[in-house]
Amino acid sequence: MGMKVFNTLSGRKEPFEPLVPGRVGMYVCGVTVYDRCHIGHARCAVVFDVIYRYLRYSSFDVTYVRNFTDVDDKIIRRANEEGVPASEIAERYIQAFYEDMDALGVERPTHEPRATEHVEDMIAHIEGLIAKGHAYEVEGDVYFSVDSYPAYGRLSKRSLEDLVAGARVEVDPRKRNPLDFALWKAAKPGEPSWPSPWGPGRPGWHIECSVMSQKYLGETVDVHGGGKDLVFPHHENEVAQAEALTGRPFVRYWLHNGFVNVNQEKMSKSLGNFFTIHEVLKQVHPEVLRVFLLGHHYRSPVDYTDQALHDAAAGLDRLYGLLERADGVLRGRDVPAQVPVSELGNGSRAVHEAVLGLFYQFEHAMNDDFNTAEALGHIHRCAREVGAFLHEGFDPQSHHLAVVRYAAESLRKLGAVLGILQDDPVAYREARRKGGAATLGIDPEWVERKIAERAAARKARDWATADRIRDELAERGVVLEDGPGGTRWKVR
Repeated sequence: MGMKVFNTLSGRKEPFEPLVPGRVGMYVCGVTVYDRCHIGHARCAVVFDVIYRYLRYSSFDVTYVRNFTDVDDKIIRRANEEGVPASEIAERYIQAFYEDMDALGVERPTHEPRATEHVEDMIAHIEGLIAKGHAYEVEGDVYFSVDSYPAYGRLSKRSLEDLVAGARVEVDPRKRNPLDFALWKAAKPGEPSWPSPWGPGRPGWHIECSVMSQKYLGETVDVHGGGKDLVFPHHENEVAQAEALTGRPFVRYWLHNGFVNVNQEKMSKSLGNFFTIHEVLKQVHPEVLRVFLLGHHYRSPVDYTDQALHDAAAGLDRLYGLLERADGVLRGRDVPAQVPVSELGNGSRAVHEAVLGLFYQFEHAMNDDFNTAEALGHIHRCAREVGAFLHEGFDPQSHHLAVVRYAAESLRKLGAVLGILQDDPVAYREARRKGGAATLGIDPEWVERKIAERAAARKARDWATADRIRDELAERGVVLEDGPGGTRWKVR
């Protein structure tokens, strides 16, 4: 099937056809840099990271733009509280953002503009809106006139009458319509400002994204994304101020990801259920968080719970366990580059066909509005078939080795689209083990000493001591696995 995406503007799935065949311009609203990112930010970042990866996997030439809002009321408030320049706050949390995103394996976009780098472009855009009668100046502030743009409310499916009736903000008597929004804000004492035709001031939030997206991608953008909470007013206002100036469609496809709830409650600092990415990644492997987030369709809400993280970790453990077994049987063996299908036996042929089918199933799921949950399900089903072959039907014949390598390489290739299965399996196992131990307050060196004591007891046939040590470790959440290569341990 061809690629289809759910367009918030139309409210339905549509065939994906970029303005220029083979090329995609994608803009995603970035963060306002005044604090550490939370898991809601992680969801948006991971969702559009995977969309970016899959578009490239599908042979599109993608220009991906994600901005930083580095001048804003929240940044200024934080700067005043700390007695430092707003630019210092912005720079601190831009670096913290990169730390979180790099840890999560989120790829860098093509361009990452900062709002403060494009103030002159924003002033030019505002001047154009005033000249066309879509904006007006009052005492150094400039407002967009929503009455001048008849399509206002089309993206969020709201009428002007309903919006005015439901407005909860204190009405500024200087506005022509209570819904008119700020394009330019006159400078206040202690705030960063730039010179403009209306006096010193700074741009409004909404104008920043319209200008930066069109600066890098042209007047019409193929894909514009962000969290569901941005549909109104931010994206609605973006559409109005962009199309009012150019007279052209601003965005072809609007994509919005759903919210992250915590134990079925909206995540918020006031409820005490607010988790930063930095905090979460102290407890779980980054790919576990990705699997958790991608295990739900991006438009659906997702409930963040300990059990959900546990389930994501267990599934990822199984996939890495399979890759570790595959690497083990291939290591040190001469594996042919390829083997004719006609030479494959029933077991190896079935695995080969399962992997071929996986590519079709994976692409079918992703082409259906980037259904990562279904795509992950197909990966797990194929992995189970490969695992059964390694357990029951494998012997080190050349065609068996070739099929196992093909399966492992394929799982890693498709995993890369989702940003998972990119670690060395042994390194992943060690990281998971140590991370779980840290969560429980367990010293890995203490565990190793206990394992050594147990091994000595077993060698002396002191079974009572060996059992006591195993039970002691089990009480702390440490599970032992005895095998030909010795005893391994993991955190339950």
